[in-house]
Amino acid sequence: MDNGKLVDARDLPIVKLVPRTKRKIDKKYGRRIEASIRAVGLIEPLVVYPVDDHYEILDGCLRYAILLELGVEMVPCLIGSAREAFTGNRMVNRLSSAQEMRMLRKSLEELDEKTIANALGIAGIKHRLNQGLLKKLDPRVAKAFEAGKISKSCATELAHVKPDRQVEILKLMESCDDHSVTFAKGMVLKTSASRRAKTNGARTPWARADEKKSDLLKRLREAEQQQDFYSGLYRQYTTNLLKLVIYVRALLSNERVRQYLAEHHSEPLKLFEEIINSTER
Repeated sequence: MDNGKLVDARDLPIVKLVPRTKRKIDKKYGRRIEASIRAVGLIEPLVVYPVDDHYEILDGCLRYAILLELGVEMVPCLIGSAREAFTGNRMVNRLSSAQEMRMLRKSLEELDEKTIANALGIAGIKHRLNQGLLKKLDPRVAKAFEAGKISKSCATELAHVKPDRQVEILKLMESCDDHSVTFAKGMVLKTSASRRAKTNGARTPWARADEKKSDLLKRLREAEQQQDFYSGLYRQYTTNLLKLVIYVRALLSNERVRQYLAEHHSEPLKLFEEIINSTER
């Protein structure tokens, strides 16, 4: 948000606010915003612009509609110096899994899980804390994940191998300055069976790799079968063509037949001669 375009901040009567545009509200998203407002209040003020005796809402029409339903009388607003519609959401960088996890843990220092879940409009937050994943990671790898050095997808891949191998791969990633999921997957697939983590029946990267290999071999066999089919078809076609050439050559070697074709069927005769000439090159 460009603070240079905001000249004042104050609480305004909700009856003085008028939405600039009507927006169709996604029910799920609306419930989440409402839950957040009920739990912790309005975090992001509305952005408005004074017009005659009212204020036009430039950003926050959804929040306004929810506040109106909740019966709120006074609303925190930022007064814009320009009548320019924009959305604060486009200025926001979405949280990564690691950042979200750190934010939730920080919130748990002051609020309970139920309050935070209600504020987010979700059933619970345990799955977002990644506790199950963290238990599978070596502390050094977990620290890199929580610091945002590796993504959740990358950490999930590393969880398929034993802790010492996780650290080994992490060091390789750091030395190569490549923290991508692709690099992690490649290193995990190269891990020997003795250094793989217990799966408890879950599908592993090696099983997926074997499936891909099996699928590729199946496609190769199908391609070979098609090649054999078309090769046989071509051989049959070539054989039939040679038989035809022999027949046509014998036919045109008869002078009476050639003379008759020349007088009554000149076009077929020309085609026959082209066939013979093409096979003699």
